[in-house]
Amino acid sequence: MTPQTSPPTQKFILYRQELLDLQASKDKAAAKRATYELSLMENSCFVELNGVVHHYHDSGPKDASETIVLIHGWDCWWMWWHHVIKYLNNQGVRTISYDMRGHGWSENDPNNHYHIDFFAHDLNDLVINLGLKRFHIAAFSFGPFVALDYACSHPGLIRSMTFFNFGYLPNSEFIQAFATNTITFVFNGLLRKLTWWLPAYIFARLVLAKNTVMLHDILIGFKSLGLCAPEAIDQTTRHITAFSTTDSVPEMVKAVDIPILFVAGEGDSIMTCENTEKLVNLTHKGSYVCVPECGHLITVELPEVASELILGHVKANSGN
Repeated sequence: MTPQTSPPTQKFILYRQELLDLQASKDKAAAKRATYELSLMENSCFVELNGVVHHYHDSGPKDASETIVLIHGWDCWWMWWHHVIKYLNNQGVRTISYDMRGHGWSENDPNNHYHIDFFAHDLNDLVINLGLKRFHIAAFSFGPFVALDYACSHPGLIRSMTFFNFGYLPNSEFIQAFATNTITFVFNGLLRKLTWWLPAYIFARLVLAKNTVMLHDILIGFKSLGLCAPEAIDQTTRHITAFSTTDSVPEMVKAVDIPILFVAGEGDSIMTCENTEKLVNLTHKGSYVCVPECGHLITVELPEVASELILGHVKANSGN
């Protein structure tokens, strides 16, 4: 089966031109980063899913015995996985990392449909288009919401799932109102308007991360702010803080009979180890790892640890 393809999105074209300009600049460090990202772009593909052109990065052996679909988090994009992708590809694993609608190099949805069920339908269309038969999923933060929604309808296709920084979300009228308004204001009202990466990094370092992150990863994270549609931020925030969503997560975890590895950061104040363990105890085939000295951004804080955990879980469930 030959996957359908679409022309690159405007976001991709503009980003690539920025990199070409940086590559030609006198700033050697910037030129080196640009060259690296341009090399990653060689494995970028585009496909229309449910009326929206999506970007996905497909790398590693096409005939690999194991394939992993990587699902990014809230207000993130595929490139948050770039360290993990390199590690897994070097181990002979095929990786498919895609941008959800309204994120990264995928088009913004003209109808502004940014709910979990739409993201899950897009994932289903991507799997069908690529002809995937049996594969693994790794997802972090918001990504596991999408993975669980998809898995409940397509359990037979998934060999295993690894969830980073995801747990039970206690909710109340106060939490719902405070979290929705505060998060939307911080990201759409403040961080999105920044033109310099340092204030955004200071915020992330104080609130989200427990480790110093390389400048290149800081810039990748900062870029995701501008590449994400404001409506996506607003709608996904309202959706994940809604009682209907938080109440459904335990039931969704119970409903899937798939090996799930839950990985929590010991210093994650958003998805705490305690709240992650609550979900593990509800699973049929769940396991749990608490990573010391790690915050909410494990894929950039401790990418080698994240990669090793994914690979170990994949090997333990290969051929399932």
